[in-house]
Amino acid sequence: MVFVDCRIAGAWTIDPSRHVDERGYFARAWCYDEFKAHGIEFVPVQANMALSLLRGTIRGLHYQVAPALEAKLVRCTRGAIFDVIVDVRRGSPTFRSWFGVQLSAENGRMLYLPEGCAHGCQSLEDNTEIHYMASSVFAPGHTRGARFDEPAFAIDWPLPATVVSHQDKSWPAFAEIDERS
Repeated sequence: MVFVDCRIAGAWTIDPSRHVDERGYFARAWCYDEFKAHGIEFVPVQANMALSLLRGTIRGLHYQVAPALEAKLVRCTRGAIFDVIVDVRRGSPTFRSWFGVQLSAENGRMLYLPEGCAHGCQSLEDNTEIHYMASSVFAPGHTRGARFDEPAFAIDWPLPATVVSHQDKSWPAFAEIDERS
């Protein structure tokens, strides 16, 4: 695996090392020892999948607060996404910064985001599927979010938004989020 440090503290893009032969290829999608060697303590306890039917669909920006903080390892298994991390950790040197990268079934690239970072993505193709592992189970009472078009972040999404859920349109302005909850 090839780990590349992102401009968000503790976040990484990860390219699997593919072993190719006449059958196709084999690659690791996660390895405890390789992650630990890069200072990443990530133990997945839940895996999720999502399918976005239409190009331009935006999911997120989602995160969980204590005691249900979660790190995620995201990959695209069909189609392509523009995957985004936003650092919402007050006190972090990269607070309010964002990083985006294209993940696709073809490139196999993954994005690791540490606890306390919001996650969102935009489908770049119709019928795009993502798979991600999380270090904490979904905890509805500890779920938070920010709008994809939050001015405090100024994310440069590659496409106009075509589909955004009612929930994702309804998150409060980031400045209004109660940091104690």
